[in-house]
Amino acid sequence: MNERDIRWKQRFQNYEKAFKHLEEAVLKTNLSDLEKAGVIQIYEFTFELAWKTLKDYLEEKEVLVKFPRDTIKEAFKYEIIDNGDIWMDMLDKRNLMAHTYNETNAELAYKLIVNNFYPALKQVITKLGVEI
Repeated sequence: MNERDIRWKQRFQNYEKAFKHLEEAVLKTNLSDLEKAGVIQIYEFTFELAWKTLKDYLEEKEVLVKFPRDTIKEAFKYEIIDNGDIWMDMLDKRNLMAHTYNETNAELAYKLIVNNFYPALKQVITKLGVEI
């Protein structure tokens, strides 16, 4: 195994651990506002690991990418992710979640995570998990 191959696999393992925490939180019902805030935080670092895992995986395949947007475009092009629009939305909403807080935005973010973003993150776990 070369260094790039090892790097994406190590990153994937960290992504998988973070995803399991997110999945546990997403599957719970009747969360308090504080618990929903925790889901948002878990999502934020899971998303970071997700796009960086995709970046490392693409680089191992000799596809050069540097930024999250480029990584998402190439991951969609190479059919690693199924829905490029959701991933672009995840990227755009990441900044909203990280830099602003109010109850309306938090509730919107929570619903987006549960209904749209979690399934997209799960799809990558399934897709790349077979390559480990």
